[in-house]
Amino acid sequence: MLSTDLAVFYDVPVRRLNEQVKRNRGRFPDDFMFQLTVGEWRILKSQSATSSWGGARRTLPYAFTEQGVAMLSSVLRSQRAVQVNVEIVRTFVRLRRILAENAGIARRLDELEKKYDVQFKVVFDTIRQLMQPPEPKKKRIGFITDDGRSGQSGSGSDFTVRDRPSRRHRNR
Repeated sequence: MLSTDLAVFYDVPVRRLNEQVKRNRGRFPDDFMFQLTVGEWRILKSQSATSSWGGARRTLPYAFTEQGVAMLSSVLRSQRAVQVNVEIVRTFVRLRRILAENAGIARRLDELEKKYDVQFKVVFDTIRQLMQPPEPKKKRIGFITDDGRSGQSGSGSDFTVRDRPSRRHRNR
């Protein structure tokens, strides 16, 4: 995301955002943030027909990666930036808890599986499958005929030669 967009998001002026980035340069390595070149800025400006950035800029905008956006929320002092930073921390805590719970469950399953006979292998395999994220459902492709039968290929369609429109031959 560009610094101009993030300034709006964090409810701070662009100059304050840039000022905080410069003051905290060590928190923004190259994989967190970089400044656009003149060529990149020209290309970006030419991509949007109506620019929301206004007139001429004195400095080139910064572009932030996902990690840079998170770091930016920790150096800005607006109320919105504080809220974003708190939510980022809460999300990481929840994620760590979920991962720890799943790791504990998987470890316990391994222990139980070693204790019991092969007859329970199916149960353990089923539990492991349930722990996996679900696969997205695929829609069936086809159509339904007037009598309610599926019209998918290989369904024995009643379309015959007599149903085809007759061909007319022209004599030249």
